[in-house]
Amino acid sequence: MSLLARINLALVSALLIAGLGLGYVSSRLLQANARAQLLREARVMMDSAASTRAYTSEEIVPLLNEAMKTTFLPQSIPFYAATQNFLKLHQQHPEYAYKEATLNPTNPRDRATDWEADLIQQFRNSGDTHELVGERDTPMGRSLFMARPIRVGPECLQCHSSPHAAPVTLITRYGADNGFGWQLNEVVGAQVISVPLAATTEGAQRVWRGMMFATIAAFTFLFIAFNGLAYWLFLRPVRRIVQVADALSQGKQPAEGFPTVGGSDITALSRAFDRMRISLAKAMKLLEG
Repeated sequence: MSLLARINLALVSALLIAGLGLGYVSSRLLQANARAQLLREARVMMDSAASTRAYTSEEIVPLLNEAMKTTFLPQSIPFYAATQNFLKLHQQHPEYAYKEATLNPTNPRDRATDWEADLIQQFRNSGDTHELVGERDTPMGRSLFMARPIRVGPECLQCHSSPHAAPVTLITRYGADNGFGWQLNEVVGAQVISVPLAATTEGAQRVWRGMMFATIAAFTFLFIAFNGLAYWLFLRPVRRIVQVADALSQGKQPAEGFPTVGGSDITALSRAFDRMRISLAKAMKLLEG
């Protein structure tokens, strides 16, 4: 195996190891950054839902109290307002799903599933926990979720303390079996936002593929440039030195002398060989004389 082939083998091995290391590290960093970005967006949406609930409770409910005496208006319920607001947002961000999951809801639509009930129980068991973030398996693949507890406030007790205290119009619409018995400051549910992890990784994978393509292109350019420089500055002059030296060893006088181009070490070697050639020629003349 020639020297250049050995150097190329070592260079390719080094570039391959560097490329694999860069690919692994960049993939992990991009995935972590994409996940963090997704969580930031989820928190903004969660805060938006909380703001909608507060706005409905503080400003919309007082305006509808009189009308609620004759007709139940779901628009007066903060849970309903937050959910409907997110459904509008869902049209622009279809990958996100939002639910105000409750253990004992008035509206069956809000009833917690088994895994949501587990989240609510975690909030109940740990009063200091204000947010849970995790992943779970779904029929559509792995999903990322964020949850915050729903605590009973004074405004909730107007409808959920007992059937006798609830508005008649609410009982007429939903009945008196569900959504009652809530206690002040009790955790009765959880706001849950979830999004498939595929939405998280897709963008990161596109960026990663672009980075790796650029890295491969850069490594290929470096490899070609290195081989070109190695040939011009090292291999070509060395081959010429070998040819001239071989001719001299056979008693021939080559048409061209030792090369004068190449790296400093190569030119120094050429000068040394050239001096040896001149000394050898003088020695041969002395012998012939």
